[in-house]
Amino acid sequence: MTDFNRYGIKIPEILLPENIDTATWSVVACDQYTQDREYWKKAEENAAGKVSTLNLILPEVYLNDADKPSRIQEIKKTMAEYIENNVFSPAASEFMYIERTTAYGRTRHGLITSIDLDSYEWKPFSNALIRATEATILDRIPPRMEIRRGAPVESPHIMLLANDPEHVLVEAAGEKAKAEPPVYDGPLMQNGGSITGWAVKSEESLASIKEALESLFKKSAYTDPETGKETSFLFAVGDGNHSLATAKSVWEEHKAKLIENGATTEEIELCPVKYALVEIVNIYDTGLTFEPIHRVIFNANGKNIVNAVQSALGGTPAEVGTQEELKEAVHSSKAGFGFSFIEDGKQKYIFLDTPVTDLAVSQLQPCLDEYLKAAVNVDGKKAEIDYIHGSEEIFRLSTQNAVTGILLPPVAKDSFFATINTRGPLPRKSFSMGEADEKRYYLECRRLFS
Repeated sequence: MTDFNRYGIKIPEILLPENIDTATWSVVACDQYTQDREYWKKAEENAAGKVSTLNLILPEVYLNDADKPSRIQEIKKTMAEYIENNVFSPAASEFMYIERTTAYGRTRHGLITSIDLDSYEWKPFSNALIRATEATILDRIPPRMEIRRGAPVESPHIMLLANDPEHVLVEAAGEKAKAEPPVYDGPLMQNGGSITGWAVKSEESLASIKEALESLFKKSAYTDPETGKETSFLFAVGDGNHSLATAKSVWEEHKAKLIENGATTEEIELCPVKYALVEIVNIYDTGLTFEPIHRVIFNANGKNIVNAVQSALGGTPAEVGTQEELKEAVHSSKAGFGFSFIEDGKQKYIFLDTPVTDLAVSQLQPCLDEYLKAAVNVDGKKAEIDYIHGSEEIFRLSTQNAVTGILLPPVAKDSFFATINTRGPLPRKSFSMGEADEKRYYLECRRLFS
């Protein structure tokens, strides 16, 4: 069997239900629709009386409810029952190639695999093979550990990004996989589109994947300036940063117990908890959209904000006449920002094109954080920031007094890996990979704790 250890990858033992019904088995990632209980009630109605991954997860809309402990207990009980009652077919040692077509007509291509958690690090300025893309909020990890700790199975909503402009890994694997009939094919609930999956397990396919990984590994190699050692940055976490950090934390905890109990090196290496199931997606996938998450600042003077950003990042502010002109200027730039606010009773649209060469958000957010610390209150109210998807909402909010909307430029895929490599994880709420119902749906599973 082909060995992928060098790349932090292990061929997973995939668990799928017999006669899988994707419309009821699969459900969207638990960290979506966190303010929409109605969405999750409808999901419960769709899955009622059926085997479903909904019964294996805790939607974060319920994370602060009083019944959380009993929900977690029921989740683990259901996991065990699914195994005992043979809900799953026998585990298959294979990758899965998937094609997901969303309700927006975009088709994303993915490769389901498991990664070695010792090859991943979420802490800033790591030289690990697999790295976080956004700052990790530590207080989000313990509640998730409660769910993963001792869980019999796992199912992923984690998506890793590969820096593969030549499409040699995921898409090339798909070309070979699609020569065989799919393992599953069907719709996803609640505007999720549809999904098809093919097994990837032939020696020819595995050898091609290894060759592609070696190519990407070599292209991502560099000399660490601090240690002088040769290292590679192979994958970046595109979605599920906190879930992967949770898996890492649970593994570190479990590994310590194994060592304490005298486990051998081989026993540690073979432990299922050492690995996490993920979907690898090419950052250059034609179906993968990278949307900037815009900013809005309340209870602050818009002109002062523009001046603060200009002072920190450079550039010359220029007033434009309309919303559309501002949107076009920002969208056409690499590190230009659009500001919308009321001044002297009139709506102002200001474009600031800066000479920043890294991803724009990596420079803007620290600047805004500093501004907020020193901002003068408006009408006795403290300046606050929020993070907004979509320019229309930015313009709507900024028609109010003392509210400034800030449009961010598109996320530059060609500088994404380089920015993280040199500056560490991006600030919180830096980008979104598509709309909420385009996020990964739980589908494949894997045994975790026995």
